[in-house]
Amino acid sequence: MNLYHCMIELKSEARALAFSAAVDGWLAYLKSAGLVLDWRLMRRKLGLASGRHTDFLLEISLPDMAALDAAFALLANADEQAARRYDQMHQMIAGVEVGLYRPYPDPAQRERIALI
Repeated sequence: MNLYHCMIELKSEARALAFSAAVDGWLAYLKSAGLVLDWRLMRRKLGLASGRHTDFLLEISLPDMAALDAAFALLANADEQAARRYDQMHQMIAGVEVGLYRPYPDPAQRERIALI
């Protein structure tokens, strides 16, 4: 399993509940396609945060790297319905920072693996 971690700030005119519904529409679509295992959207509580912590945190669980690649390919070749769902969500975002995480330690110990 891999965890795609997104720290999100909305545009000033965007509404949090509309964003939440748009995220649900897009990620439910990806989940129904078997590309996402699960996801959760969280919002900063009481405005408490330091440094670069944003208002929203989105965590997306993926079965493997192939699913992440397939999700990007689906977006690149999206049909009208998929593109509309993605655009509804994405048009509300002012900024996003992402990271890809995995459980650690893992059995493969990938830090030891190198091509060169």
